[in-house]
Amino acid sequence: MGSTLTEATDPWCLRPGESAALLRGHPWRRFVVLGDSVAEGLCEPVDGYSDLQWADRIAAELRAVQPGLAYRNLGRRGLRAHEVRAAQLASALAFGPDLALVVCGGNDAFRPGYDPDAVDAELSVMITALQDAGASVITVGMFDVSHSPAVPEALRAGLRERMRQLSTHTGRLAERLGTLHVHLTDHPAVADPSLYSGDGRHGSARSDAIATAETLRVLAAHLTPR
Repeated sequence: MGSTLTEATDPWCLRPGESAALLRGHPWRRFVVLGDSVAEGLCEPVDGYSDLQWADRIAAELRAVQPGLAYRNLGRRGLRAHEVRAAQLASALAFGPDLALVVCGGNDAFRPGYDPDAVDAELSVMITALQDAGASVITVGMFDVSHSPAVPEALRAGLRERMRQLSTHTGRLAERLGTLHVHLTDHPAVADPSLYSGDGRHGSARSDAIATAETLRVLAAHLTPR
C-alpha cells in the first residue's frame, strides 16, 4: 500500500543521527533473532523507505556503533510458536547471544483456534532459556494487521480480537519475565493502510522503519543511564 511520506519526512521514523545517539556505547556483541516471517523479513517495498527489513536493520544499527557485532537471523516464514521453539532455540543458544529478538505467535493468532496460554508457554521457554544464557531479550506486541485493507471484512473483527489478545498476553509475559518489550499494537499509525502489505498478513517497508525506530528507543531506555 502506498504512502505519501518518505522515511526522511515520516514523523514516526528515525531522524538523522538519532540511531547513533540512542545506541551510543551499547554493550551487545552477539545478536540473534528467532521467529516467523516477521523475523525473517517479508515486508513489501515502499518508495522512499529502506528496503532493509526490520531485524536486519536493527543489526545494522547496532553494528554501526559496534562494528564487530555478530548477527544471526533464524526466522522462517509460516512457523507457529511451538515450531519456532523446536527448530530455533537450540541453534540460538549455541550462537551464544547477549541480545535476542523473539517474535512469533502471529501465525497462531491467525487461526480461529488460537490458544494464548499455549503460545505464552512456548515464549516463556524461549525467553527464560535465552536469559539464563546471559542474553537480554526483546519481545514485541506486533502491529494489528487486521487494519490491512487486504483482510476480508468478514474476517477482520475476529482477527483483530486475536491479534490484540496475543499482544496483551505477550506484554504481560514481558513484564513478568523482564524483557525489553516493544509495543506496536497501539502505535498512533497502526490503522494507516500504508503500514501493511497487499497479502493481508505482513507489513510494509514503512512498518519496518517505524518498528526499527521504536525498537531502538526501547534499547536506549534500557541503556539509560549509561
